[in-house]
Amino acid sequence: MLLVAVLVCNGLLGLLCLVAAWQLWRLKQRLARAANTLSSFERSVHRVLHRAPEVVGRGHSGIHQWREQYRGLEPQLQRAQQALALLSLGQALWQRRFLIGSTRSRHKTAPKRFLSSRFLSFMLKR
Repeated sequence: MLLVAVLVCNGLLGLLCLVAAWQLWRLKQRLARAANTLSSFERSVHRVLHRAPEVVGRGHSGIHQWREQYRGLEPQLQRAQQALALLSLGQALWQRRFLIGSTRSRHKTAPKRFLSSRFLSFMLKR
């Protein structure tokens, strides 16, 4: 009877170890799949981002070049704005002269039309 009890306990212990080994094998399979998935993800990320520093560097140098070109164009823009302001002022003076001259020829007393100092200061500041 003692022999049967030892054999039953040994059989139960063997089944318990078999179940534990089977559970460990399944855990190993899951961990292997997770490792493969993470490795695949890492390769994909590396493939996408391995050239990122180079691309960022090129973008930075391109921005620097555009800023330098813009700085070179600012004085030209200011000169063009000043020229347009002078042309606008000349046109206004010409129209004033023309309007005053035409009203003087019709009327002996022509109303005086002067450019406001506000307009002149605005035009000269541009």
